[in-house]
Order: sequence, then C-alpha cells, then structure tokens
Amino acid sequence: MLAIRSAMLQVPGLIIMEDSVKGRGVYTTIELNKGDLIEICPIIKFPQGQLEHIDKSVLFDYYFLWEEDGYQGCVALGYGSIYNHSSEPNAIVIFDYTDSTIKIECSQKVNIGDELLIDYTGDGIRTEDQLWFKPV
Repeated sequence: MLAIRSAMLQVPGLIIMEDSVKGRGVYTTIELNKGDLIEICPIIKFPQGQLEHIDKSVLFDYYFLWEEDGYQGCVALGYGSIYNHSSEPNAIVIFDYTDSTIKIECSQKVNIGDELLIDYTGDGIRTEDQLWFKPV
C-alpha cells in the first residue's frame, strides 16, 4: 500500500495573470479569508554548494532559502514560486520542514480579482533595500 505523507493542495480559483510591471502573479477568482490555506507546494531542494550555480541562472528570481541540514534553497512547485512581493502582503509563507513543503496562507481577507502577495524580506531577515529588485 502506498503511504502518502503530504499531497499538493491548491484552492480552486487561483489563476496566473500577467502584470505589465511585475510580470506573472497569482490572483484569485474567489473570496478568501484570513487563515484560509491557499496552497501546499511540494518543493525541490538545492543541496549545499549548488546555490551559487542557481544564483547565476534564471531560477535566481524564483527560489526560497531553505535552511535544513545539507540544503540551502528550494523551488516551490505549483504556483509557489510565482507569488509576487509586497511590503503589505495578504498571504504568508510557512516552511514545513517535516513534510518538505511550503504552505501559502491568507493573512487577511482577499477579494475576488485580487493578487495574492507575499513578503520577500523573510519577516525582517533583510530589508526591502536588500532585495534584488526595486519593489513597486
């Protein structure tokens, strides 16, 4: 019998749309409330020593730091690596080291048609001035 540790979950109604300034982003076609789980994303972890190569690739803009023994970063599958940044996000990122997943959860009510935004500063680990792009 197959043992399932975790499965990818995605709220119906998530869509990818293009913004002329920010590029692709994740939007919702349904209303979401604070605490709603938006998505559980499986990840691909980067072993230590490979992050320097990722930093020189197109994946640089799409990975998360993943601080686990033997690993330094990861790409979130599903829509996980497509969420755009905001200093006033409406969603939070939760790293689940037990299941090797990233969870995206609503931090406030989100209306139909709104973009789902996360904070790239890592809860104060860095400032917006330290990001690799100029926030809009």
